[in-house]
Amino acid sequence: MALSDVKCRNARPASKLLKLSDGGGLQLWVQPTGTRLWRLAYRFNGKQKLLALGSYPLISLGEARQARDDAKRLLLAGIDPGQERSVRKAATARDTFRSIADEYVDKLKKEGRADRTITKVKWLLNFAYPTIGDKCIREIDAAAVLTALRRVEVRGRYESARRLRSTIGSVFRYGMATARAEADPTFALRGALISPTVTPRAAITDPKALGGLLRAIDAFDGQPTTRAALKLMALLFPRPGELRAAKWEEFDFESALWAIPEVRMKMRRPHRIPLSRQAVRILTDLRKISFDGMLLFPSVRSASRPISDNTLNAALRRLGYSKEDATAHGFRATASTLLNECGKWHPDAIERQLAHMENNEIRRAYARAEHWEERVRMMQWWADYLDEIRNAKTEQRPSTQRAAMYG
Repeated sequence: MALSDVKCRNARPASKLLKLSDGGGLQLWVQPTGTRLWRLAYRFNGKQKLLALGSYPLISLGEARQARDDAKRLLLAGIDPGQERSVRKAATARDTFRSIADEYVDKLKKEGRADRTITKVKWLLNFAYPTIGDKCIREIDAAAVLTALRRVEVRGRYESARRLRSTIGSVFRYGMATARAEADPTFALRGALISPTVTPRAAITDPKALGGLLRAIDAFDGQPTTRAALKLMALLFPRPGELRAAKWEEFDFESALWAIPEVRMKMRRPHRIPLSRQAVRILTDLRKISFDGMLLFPSVRSASRPISDNTLNAALRRLGYSKEDATAHGFRATASTLLNECGKWHPDAIERQLAHMENNEIRRAYARAEHWEERVRMMQWWADYLDEIRNAKTEQRPSTQRAAMYG
């Protein structure tokens, strides 16, 4: 006799397993503990098998019958319902957001992305995993992604939340490209997050104040390598990470050139920096105390690792400059401002020296000139100018007479 919902609901446990049949192999197993489980008994290739369909009342009688009918259709097609479920579970496990994100990270590694970039992507994805990591990517909607983003945003980390949305979107687009995701739900979340307030990095752009900073660096009584790094930041104004991880093999003293490989550049393009006489002198002195190491600025804990992100900023704090006064990255803004103000150098030459990427795609396609000869002259002029303001406390602006010397 077929079951009814009332009969299922009123089924009472006994001292041993009670099996109630609904027909077609569908059974409700009433455990001695009171738990009621749906089971489907069927035969495949002459063997008796059993398929679990869930528990009652979570799975209703109507849903259990639908599952039985679906299984019967598979049997008619010569497919084992139990095996089909195993295949689907395995596919679902491969198609979770976490598994596809892992593949995406592996793809970035094979493309040669910097270790720092890979670390940042992994760090961001770890914020998403508790909410959507184990869900099948096809079942994740915009609301689920927003929940993951809000968990970051509520902590006041607005920029991290924004970057996480972008990273999650990249994973979904990779899933779409590999035919495992149907859409990118992050598109629907544009404007949903709090926009971060951009705070420019502190930089000294007044020549007199810059001269004071240079004199303070000269008097720095900490590690000689840290003092040399600060001097080179002022002279060469690279990104701090580019200088921290610099290797001796990148320097050609005969040609007065520092060639930074693309793997260490933000824009993934190799970059060349002309070395002024002052920079060569600092590097030569630094080489004498490097003990034939690979890095210019090795960590005190390990010669195979560079100094930390905070080393240079901490040195500036020790000199009395707060984070509102000066930062290591601020040397770039200092050089950009004063080089542009002097009116001597082509803006494109300054931008090339800063390793900035042209935003306009059409202009970028044609702006291939490196302005190398002008940059060589400019970097020597800049080094001489720093010497000038270091030694002349009343100097206020880049000297037009000095600029003419390097015409």
